[in-house]
Amino acid sequence: MTTFLKWLGIILAVIVLAIMLFLGAMRFSDGPYAVFSGGPFKTGELTERPDNWNFLKGRPEIEFQTISPNTSRVVWLAVVDGRLFIVSGYMNTNFGKIWKQWPAYLEESDHIILRIDGKLYEQRLERLMEFPHLVELMTIFNEKYGVVLGSDISQAVLDQSLKNGDFWLFEVVDR
Repeated sequence: MTTFLKWLGIILAVIVLAIMLFLGAMRFSDGPYAVFSGGPFKTGELTERPDNWNFLKGRPEIEFQTISPNTSRVVWLAVVDGRLFIVSGYMNTNFGKIWKQWPAYLEESDHIILRIDGKLYEQRLERLMEFPHLVELMTIFNEKYGVVLGSDISQAVLDQSLKNGDFWLFEVVDR
């Protein structure tokens, strides 16, 4: 029995060490990998901001890098009226506080770099505390997550949820 526990402990230690090494190595990678945060972008061509972001409609996700700390991640996006939005959900949950650290990074510097199809866009993320088209915006996000908004979801309910900080809404704006 003690031999079994010893080997189980060794196996678990090796797994934990491998995960830690992988996550540490990701900090030096050229961008994120799936759900794992990556290092700063090393590749891509610096490009001017487009007049609108409609070319991203229907795209499920993009990469962006915060400046402080210099880390990158993949996020879901929505385009409404040519404007680009990023939502960070689960902000008032324990899961969200552990998983969603990037919104707090923006308090130090709201400057970001988007990487889309090998092009880099230096932008800012501006947190919005209200938005008149929340139902439309959240419908886009919920379709991506495979969730159907209930008929009882109204602009007022979403406004309150946004004000309560249940989710944070950011618009990508020019520096």
